[in-house]
Amino acid sequence: MKNDKQAMHANSSADNVDEYLQTLGNEDARELRYYSQEQPFSSEEMTRLVNEERLNKLMAQSNEFLSSLNGEIKDFDD
Repeated sequence: MKNDKQAMHANSSADNVDEYLQTLGNEDARELRYYSQEQPFSSEEMTRLVNEERLNKLMAQSNEFLSSLNGEIKDFDD
């Protein structure tokens, strides 16, 4: 029974690889494959998943970094 499961798993992995290799040369198929794997989130799910406090901290840090970088760039011109 275990060998059957291993063989089935190996076959499905091989099938996936074969399918992927076939789509490599086909830009449209590759794009379709990529977008078909996306799963949209509803606004309720996003609200539940996003840690708003952490997000605000990260945004503040990125704003500080960009301001600092902008100051360094201006000093570099002088």
